[in-house]
Amino acid sequence: MKTTGLTGIHKELGAKMAGFAGYEMPIVYSTIKEEHMAVRNHAGVFDVSHMGEFIVRGVDAEAFLQKISSNNVAKLKIGQAQYSCIPNTSGGIVDDFLLYKLADAEYMMVVNAGNIQKDWDWISQFLEGEVELRNISDKEGLLAVQGPKAIEILQSLTTVDLSSIPFYHFAVGTFAGIEDVIISATGYTGAGGFELYADNTYLIDLWNKVMEAGKDKGLVPAGLGCRDTLRLEMGYCLYGNDITDDTSPIEAGLGWITKTKKGVFNSVDIFKAQRSEGVGRKLVGFKVDDRRVPRNGYKILVGEQEVGFVTSGTLSPCLDIPIGMGYVSKAHSAVGSEILIDTGRKQLKGVVCTLPFYIQEE
Repeated sequence: MKTTGLTGIHKELGAKMAGFAGYEMPIVYSTIKEEHMAVRNHAGVFDVSHMGEFIVRGVDAEAFLQKISSNNVAKLKIGQAQYSCIPNTSGGIVDDFLLYKLADAEYMMVVNAGNIQKDWDWISQFLEGEVELRNISDKEGLLAVQGPKAIEILQSLTTVDLSSIPFYHFAVGTFAGIEDVIISATGYTGAGGFELYADNTYLIDLWNKVMEAGKDKGLVPAGLGCRDTLRLEMGYCLYGNDITDDTSPIEAGLGWITKTKKGVFNSVDIFKAQRSEGVGRKLVGFKVDDRRVPRNGYKILVGEQEVGFVTSGTLSPCLDIPIGMGYVSKAHSAVGSEILIDTGRKQLKGVVCTLPFYIQEE
């Protein structure tokens, strides 16, 4: 398995390590609930250096990105980030990703760790014109500092005014004495905070200085276990579970990043048809009236009829009830619809609900 520059530190801290997307990653340091609640109430720092980064530059970079992505790249201004997906040619999703506009005709794509090679191979086949594509995944380190105290903790490490960076915007500056750090007001937790992109050479120094700055402010190291519970409480999709090569962004509730009027891109005609004719199934959130957790692949029933399947599930640390997401037929997708989750041994009562499951208090 691959490692990040911080693997030694994670082991020194006693993290439970496991393989994830080909990397040895920290799953939990204390308990998932403790780390989850720390992020919701104070702050947590995640090593997410396993994520992939591609630089796209050249006079035809925007046209290339418009072809391979669902969102409207032309709307991006320098200093802005955009959530998008890479459609395949059959209406499914190759991956979801973040796109940063670094300069005129220069962008950075941030893709899921398990899809780095897959994404590279897919998008490379659409290269044309003056476009340079560079994979910097092995050179770039990434920390996510998430939680309501993130600004208070991090501001002492930079002269960049963190409070002036709007959501889904970023600044490039000196951070913790490291030059050219991308300080991005993005995240995957719904708790606020920043993602810090820096050269791997400086990753240990960056981690240590962030931890030192937060030691008296409730900052804890957080693993991928609570990263999953945090994102699920927000109803955020996880690639490989809630979105795949076989699910469309329209079915997944990602119509807001699928700009069918922007011009020609992969599967645009399929998405236009789904918009006008509707889809047969929808990704929904649901709560379970039980203590058992719904798991990926469990069947969803109405009476004895199978109407869908679970894609993600967990025991919500904030709500203290099992929650989940899954695809159900359109007829059973309305909020308030009663469903059953078939575990194989037991049927759990559930009800379709609005997303997100949890709303962070200001």
